[in-house]
Amino acid sequence: MQIDLEHIHYWMCAIRDSTDPKRTLDAFWRGQLSSKEWLIENLRQYLFLAPVSIDIHGGWVGTLASLMFQSNLPIRNIRSIDIDPTCQPIATMMNKKEEIAGIFCAITADMCTARSDADVVINTSCEHINQDQYDLWLSGLPHNSLLVLQSNNYDIPEHVRTAKDLEEFKQQCGINILWCGSLDTPLYTRYMIIGRK
Repeated sequence: MQIDLEHIHYWMCAIRDSTDPKRTLDAFWRGQLSSKEWLIENLRQYLFLAPVSIDIHGGWVGTLASLMFQSNLPIRNIRSIDIDPTCQPIATMMNKKEEIAGIFCAITADMCTARSDADVVINTSCEHINQDQYDLWLSGLPHNSLLVLQSNNYDIPEHVRTAKDLEEFKQQCGINILWCGSLDTPLYTRYMIIGRK
């Protein structure tokens, strides 16, 4: 993965212009970045030549979208969805180059009720929603979408549904698994599943 200077410029603008720069910088922790790089490298094997549409549910400040655009994946467009309205302008600035090109948009919505018809649906925030919310979210997704799900075992108040290990995360997700794995980071273990309903 190569990060170009134009993207770094927009990242810095996003951090500087955000209402809480310190909170925005949390998106650049080593564990956050390595988890996103790990996702991109494992997703790559399931994407072929045709460009795909991607929805990122719980897209936060748009870091994953920006890294994906810079990873030579066959992407038609990315939509970043987050319930926090402060994330929308940050994510838009973080992906300004692609927003100008018309292939990125950030929206404020509840992932649990936001509908998607994207080729790939990503949720790296499975620990932020309880099981009933997850089940509602999953029920609104099409059967033909490729799903990429991440969670972790990091016990903090905002994490309402962590998993103690990969096996527990697989049980929580209840999808047909094509690939799964774990990644150790400095503060927690990240779990990931790629599959379909």
